[in-house]
Amino acid sequence: MNMESETGCIGELEGKRKPNKWRHSCSPARQAGTKARGLSGRRGGSLAVRLLGAPVWPLRGHGDRNVAVPWLGISLLLGVLCFGFASPAFSADWPNWRGPARNGVSPEMGLSFDWPAAGPKVLWKANVGTGFSSKAIAGGRLFTMGNENDKDSVRCLDAATGKLVWKHEYETPLDPNLFEGGPTSTPTVDGDRVYTIARQGKVFCFNAADGRVLWSRDLADGGELPAPGWGFAGSPTIHGDQLLLNVGESGMALDKKTGETLWQSPAEESGYTTPVVCQLGGKELGIFSSGKHFSAVDLEDGVVVWSHRWLTRYGVNACDPIVRGDRILIATGYGKGATLVKHAAEEPEEVWKEKVLRPQFANPVLIGDHAYGIDGDENSREPALKCVEFETGKEVWSAPEVGFGSLIAAGDKLVVLSATGELIVGEANPKGWKERARAKVLQGRCWTPPALANGRLHCRNAAGDLVCLDLRKP
Repeated sequence: MNMESETGCIGELEGKRKPNKWRHSCSPARQAGTKARGLSGRRGGSLAVRLLGAPVWPLRGHGDRNVAVPWLGISLLLGVLCFGFASPAFSADWPNWRGPARNGVSPEMGLSFDWPAAGPKVLWKANVGTGFSSKAIAGGRLFTMGNENDKDSVRCLDAATGKLVWKHEYETPLDPNLFEGGPTSTPTVDGDRVYTIARQGKVFCFNAADGRVLWSRDLADGGELPAPGWGFAGSPTIHGDQLLLNVGESGMALDKKTGETLWQSPAEESGYTTPVVCQLGGKELGIFSSGKHFSAVDLEDGVVVWSHRWLTRYGVNACDPIVRGDRILIATGYGKGATLVKHAAEEPEEVWKEKVLRPQFANPVLIGDHAYGIDGDENSREPALKCVEFETGKEVWSAPEVGFGSLIAAGDKLVVLSATGELIVGEANPKGWKERARAKVLQGRCWTPPALANGRLHCRNAAGDLVCLDLRKP
């Protein structure tokens, strides 16, 4: 995640690198055949439904039962299957970076965007320390990170009231570097555990209930795994029994139960993205970034299947790739642009490459056949929200009135938090941008994307002011 803003196009030399078969530190404790598991919501009394191999999300519907459902197209059907009737609204946890499906899209329905001029109802406010960590919400708890007096903290709040449940602190410099400093990654909730990584490489596994440290690692200790210029910003990703981290040239995997290294890549500077797990060529692969490449990695052993050379100014590859089928959308800022590549056995094939979408670090979202994202850096002349055809790279529309910020999607709505703290909601529609609501909800710099859980929208600024907004219908 980069915190410096410049504009302009540069003529980097681009190419494609042959697969890197290098690996080391494969642990004898490594067990073959790890498989992706569904994200966990509350423990006990949960009912899991999985149809046609579709991705699932932990949803809270009627009572306290959790129901894992595929995407919006069959959510109402599952309401009938699970509860005997269709409900007009569903709510869901947001247990990690970019939400339940790790794509910035919430499956929640039945939200209210008909606000008064003052904005949606404020349920509670809190301060969580300086930083840009987003929020993970699961089981009625909210987890985030901040820095106060050169100490990083991991906080657990009651999601309904904002009251502090527990806090863990450790010595870490604020390290402002052309931005306010503080943590830039987001906690990950997996069942009864919470995982975090600091910019300087300290990794923790906590008991989610009381904050007890179950294990910890300092990946930068001894200088063997160098942090990129603005520190480690990618959030932990759970894949079966693995804890995936964007550390090193093409990532690393730890045993999520013990913290033991399962495999790791060469000790080069990583990029700033979060590992993306996907099915490509019939295998489960992870996509990691460095300052020079995006790499698809076999998650069994860490072997690089292919690398696509992608040079962004200052090595700031900061937006997670979007994967659909065998195609991967890569988009970065500083005038770089975007490309769609097709997975292949050794080298990905470039489908298109354009400067139509240049997000500095605000991840685009994919809805239907279109990607929606912020084009431009914070100090660009005219940053704009854009709609781009996924398969062709063609710009469909541009909305400069939205400006610079970050975004998520909720159903067919785009929810943008501008860099100046305005909350903007509009239609995710390729026919054009139609604004539905706008309200000032925070002061100061706001680079962190909102998090939506159970009808509550959580927004924060760099100073650590966190506000919980009620989007539930009366």
